[in-house]
Amino acid sequence: MSDVISGPRSGLRRRSFLLGGAAVGATVLAAGCTSNDSGDDNNETNTKAVGGDNAAKGTQVTIGFSAPQADHGWIGAIAKNAEAQAKQFEDVTFEPVEPTNDVAAQIAAIETLITKKVNVLVVLPNDGKQLTAVARKAMDAGIPVVNLDRIFDSPLAYRTWIGGDNYGMGVSAGHYIGARVKQANRSNPVIAEVAGIDSLPLTQDRSRGFKDALATYGLRVTNRVAAEFTVASGQQVTSNLLQAAPRIDAIWNHDDDQGLGVLAAIRQANRSEFFMVGGAGSLDAMEAIKADNSVLKATVTYSPSMASSAISIARLIGQKKGFSDLVENDVPAHITLASATVTKENVDQYMSTGFRS
Repeated sequence: MSDVISGPRSGLRRRSFLLGGAAVGATVLAAGCTSNDSGDDNNETNTKAVGGDNAAKGTQVTIGFSAPQADHGWIGAIAKNAEAQAKQFEDVTFEPVEPTNDVAAQIAAIETLITKKVNVLVVLPNDGKQLTAVARKAMDAGIPVVNLDRIFDSPLAYRTWIGGDNYGMGVSAGHYIGARVKQANRSNPVIAEVAGIDSLPLTQDRSRGFKDALATYGLRVTNRVAAEFTVASGQQVTSNLLQAAPRIDAIWNHDDDQGLGVLAAIRQANRSEFFMVGGAGSLDAMEAIKADNSVLKATVTYSPSMASSAISIARLIGQKKGFSDLVENDVPAHITLASATVTKENVDQYMSTGFRS
């Protein structure tokens, strides 16, 4: 998942341009229908039909697209959403390159797109730092780059960045857990955290947001383990956590893909005295929340539908248009998606944005 640092913060307020929902906002990019192909569990996509002045067919735009290999449910949904959104537009030619987890191969693929002189590039880099130079090469060649999620090292390497709010995920999870624990009036509550890869800035941001939000309730994380965003690692570290903590009041798991392993460990240990919050908003997690038959009671979103929005943004940039509901003529330089808290009460509203783990 992302390794983006969302930027400086002041307290718990997020100062970036916030646009929530499946795409960049129902009234910003367009009015229309959100779709999710429920007939194929492995083909969930999230798109928006364009309305208003942006609905009319405009200048033909060729959009190059590069992302890592789909070895993770979230990453897989990124590619599917990008392709599905491109199909919404008669005036867009979608030019994807072979997905890869090899940095050198991704650089070579992007250089191919530069040589082809695509109009706009949408890039989710394997490593933002290592791909900064090739993204800047595109910008220098007059090809605007929409930087998706994992951020490049220099603003000279992209025209617009769009991504999720890692710190905001932690804040949303912390507020949900803090409010429930306080309402239960438990003394010395045990709050556990199953993080992702600790060396990644995204994990550090999520943990920081969680810690800061809990502190507003006078609470803190008492048990913490880190996994690797995989089912196997989630199961292993959670088994260790449950052995170390004979009593737990709440758990926040950073990632719904690894959450499958977390829940497996909980079932194996026959533990149910606590409630759990997930992270990212997978369809699996939302189905469990709706069924209300496990410890999982909520998830905080980090939707791969941002790829759909990135394609729509690239089209507007290529056609020299802006968001129809904004006064400014141009697309903003930074767009941070809000992290919503999905519970049984509102899960139906968010099911269409879910991705299959």
